[in-house]
Amino acid sequence: MSTRNVTLHRGAIDRAAREQLLRQRGCVVWLTGLSGAGKSTIAHALQERLHEEGKLAYVLDGDNLRHGLNGDLGFSDHDRRENIRRVGEVAALFADAGIITVTAFISPFRADRDRARAIVGDERFFEVFLDVPIEICESRDPKGLYRKARAGEIADFTGISSPYEPPLAPALTIRNVGQGVADCADAIRLELERRGMLGLA
Repeated sequence: MSTRNVTLHRGAIDRAAREQLLRQRGCVVWLTGLSGAGKSTIAHALQERLHEEGKLAYVLDGDNLRHGLNGDLGFSDHDRRENIRRVGEVAALFADAGIITVTAFISPFRADRDRARAIVGDERFFEVFLDVPIEICESRDPKGLYRKARAGEIADFTGISSPYEPPLAPALTIRNVGQGVADCADAIRLELERRGMLGLA
């Protein structure tokens, strides 16, 4: 699609002004990992933790967005890439609004996550890898998806019939095995604090 006749409009209120209003820095916490690794659960626990501290945070959840914004996409490699491209663009807008944005997507391909990082900006994009072995994820199987994938009822299922490419240098790695959800959320919160996202000097 050409943008030749489309012009970006810059308003008088910029990101710095919005961040000053919120007393926080807009950023994107990108949770990635296999289905069953705990992405959505941890994302919402983090949001609740930040909300209790008076911080504005919002979760972009993979399943939820496929009921709306990405409802026209399937699970082919092409559609997965477009899914993540759209999420990257939305997350960048939220971060520009000064919101601490937490995404919960398998996002199996490194190139797509790198593309999202480029859209958001490296200094405000924090990739968090939920490093949970597939055997553990499959034993949890909260949605029954692994069972269906093993039975051939779901094609292109990450970890079974479609690859997952783990991050090479994530901002944080969480091994969500025998670890409480609150502890996982707190680890991410501490990383945000360390990087100066939770307050302004």
